[in-house]
Amino acid sequence: MTLQQLEYFLAALDEGSFSRAAERLLLAQPSLSEQIRRLEAELGVALFTRVGRGIKPTAAAQALRPHAEAALAAVAEGREAVVQQRELQGGIATFGTFGTARWYPGTQIVTAFRKRHPKVRVRMIGQNSSEVAQAIREGDLEAGLIALPIDDSGLEVRPIMQDEILYASADPARVRRPVTIAELANAPLILTDTSYGLEDPTRRQLFELAQREGVKIEPQIDVEDLETAIELAARGMGDVLIARGILLSLGRRVPKKLGWVPFAEPIYDTFAFINRRGARLSPAAREFMSLAEERMTAMADELKTTPPRRHKPGS
Repeated sequence: MTLQQLEYFLAALDEGSFSRAAERLLLAQPSLSEQIRRLEAELGVALFTRVGRGIKPTAAAQALRPHAEAALAAVAEGREAVVQQRELQGGIATFGTFGTARWYPGTQIVTAFRKRHPKVRVRMIGQNSSEVAQAIREGDLEAGLIALPIDDSGLEVRPIMQDEILYASADPARVRRPVTIAELANAPLILTDTSYGLEDPTRRQLFELAQREGVKIEPQIDVEDLETAIELAARGMGDVLIARGILLSLGRRVPKKLGWVPFAEPIYDTFAFINRRGARLSPAAREFMSLAEERMTAMADELKTTPPRRHKPGS
């Protein structure tokens, strides 16, 4: 029994005629008929009976059909798997991500990907999770790594990691103990991602928590990037929110004047992979997601112990 015989058998079954099956497969009818006769001889049973100018499948043919389809499908999947590996020998891998991804293992992911696939170019796109989600929804991007919450309509969302958000200040009095949302509403806040407003997942989460407490959060200073916010906070211009993962990445670059504490009820950034619902990802996208998950999981393990959740200014 050969794959060719199974292909010819299924074509005849679908067309109800050896001649139409041969025409569909661009074959001479005698060639197709001969292969089916050999298949019948091997199985020891007739697969078709002639009815006028057509053919009618026997019970044996109906029994063979699902197995023939499964065999050909398995071969097609195997061929596709090999082709997918070959596709990573060129082209470009495009992946969406949030603006502060460089403080997470973003550069490590790109490095690992390029080492494995040096012939594939890489594009990291996105300044905010909301715009990445929209680009994926519209088909401009295949997949991305974003911070929740987002509008998940039309998307598949798979959370992979949480990172605790801390309250940082150069004023020792404001980081003596964990901060409540009510206290946050009265704090001299410096918030980032000003262009995105409530589309920014962290801002959205904070404002939703404030609503539940019946208070309102109004930052004293709005900026775009985290580096500017940290520098202003170190100069005593206000207080800033920093995730532990970013503190871990900054290491000795964190200004010594800054101290930090957690929230009384811990607040977390939740990171997740997203792609269009039901869409089949390219090999490059799947590889990128696999490497991202590996690195983010490793970071999550490290964050269990480093950096500390509390730190005094100047220490």
